[in-house]
Amino acid sequence: MTTAEELPINANGDVVLVRQHVRTVAVNVGLSLVDQTKVVTAASELARNALVYAGGGQVRVEVVQKGMRRGLRMVFSDNGPGIPDIDQALTDGWTTGGGLGLGLSGSRRLVDEFDLESTPGEGTLITVTKWAR
Repeated sequence: MTTAEELPINANGDVVLVRQHVRTVAVNVGLSLVDQTKVVTAASELARNALVYAGGGQVRVEVVQKGMRRGLRMVFSDNGPGIPDIDQALTDGWTTGGGLGLGLSGSRRLVDEFDLESTPGEGTLITVTKWAR
């Protein structure tokens, strides 16, 4: 069973809508309150990154099932400048902006599955999944 919805990320208000939608789906999937908070935080960080570093993008939020397990998967995509050094970008404290440098690495720690693909000059695709326990 897979249900999905695509949401644009083109303004600060869109980041808020992504957070709200992800929270609703996380509740419906049966994530614990702690896991809801983790996945909403990851969604917020990744949506904000798409907005700030790529000028916008989109996220596909879907309910996924593997056997008896249900989960929430988010696929963030943008056509921004891409990430030239993924390993560096995933290092705690490294940033090209004015933040703490914990967006990507922190998001990776908050979810169960994390995949990042990026091509300089073409954009970035980040897929994350959080499973209900």
